[in-house]
Amino acid sequence: MASGNTFIYFGPGKRSPPGLIRRFGDSHGLELLVVDSQEEILSLLNRSFPACLVLDASEEPEAVFELCATIKGDAFISIVPTVVLVSDRGDEVGDLPSLGLQAGADEVVSDLVSDKEKSLRLELVLRRAARDVNVHPTTRLPGTAQIERDLSERMASGGHFAVCYADLDHFKEFNDRYGYNWGDSVIYLTSRILRDMVRSLAPGGFVGHIGGDDFIFNVPLEYLETCCDEIIRLFDELIPYQYTEEDRKAGYFLGKDRRGTVHRIPLMTLSIGVVTNHTQEFTHTAQVSELAAEMKTYGKSLPGSVYVVDRRGWTGTSSAASKKTGPG
Repeated sequence: MASGNTFIYFGPGKRSPPGLIRRFGDSHGLELLVVDSQEEILSLLNRSFPACLVLDASEEPEAVFELCATIKGDAFISIVPTVVLVSDRGDEVGDLPSLGLQAGADEVVSDLVSDKEKSLRLELVLRRAARDVNVHPTTRLPGTAQIERDLSERMASGGHFAVCYADLDHFKEFNDRYGYNWGDSVIYLTSRILRDMVRSLAPGGFVGHIGGDDFIFNVPLEYLETCCDEIIRLFDELIPYQYTEEDRKAGYFLGKDRRGTVHRIPLMTLSIGVVTNHTQEFTHTAQVSELAAEMKTYGKSLPGSVYVVDRRGWTGTSSAASKKTGPG
């Protein structure tokens, strides 16, 4: 599986990658993974986060540009840095570098420039990706700027949507007991659960990482219940295995609060606060985020893994509806 230490090369019509690409990988300690089909690329990107994707358009530019546009049009995989290699061979397609940029490539490298410049352009892509504040370094999920952008677009579209603020319960105590490495593993596991469930169950959905153990996922309203049900089910199924066998069997461990008092710390659960525009209109993203945080706080006051939906304004119901699954 591709990882942050891997970069992918795809060149339809090419027998092997250019020597420059192999040398670049060697000089940066990156394992080169050569793929043979568009389907394989999309499968890899949906399962992993390589350091870079290199698409060689020197032989079949139309197919490569179309693939690049597909990747960059997908909120889940568009964050992978993508370089397009083009050849100045007088192709009838048109201005190849411009077409590569129009397709969404992060960088277009022409064979008209020197090998030194090509290497520098490839390196700049990695540098930009490394310092991109819009992508969380642990989960590689979009950060706050892209979260707000997605929400703004949903508000402008006029469609019904749900904003779901997910937070881990008892994560700090877990982190204190098991260490930050295990804590990061839990954060990454949670990100994968959210990403995979939203992607598979909610077409047009979006998942972002606010920071720490706080996540946001936005979905069309009709997919809300299915997504939340499955996210909580999978979380409650997998999270116990992040503990030692002793703690898992007990269902808790002993920890101290800030005053030094020893008490039982239950296994982690997931609280999701949900806000929708089903019966209320929003004029600013801050209104939505404030309500979602309020609902999340309410969810954390309930036992077990839950999602709670703000129903203020819904005739004949309480102000908040909740659904609880899992232990507790």
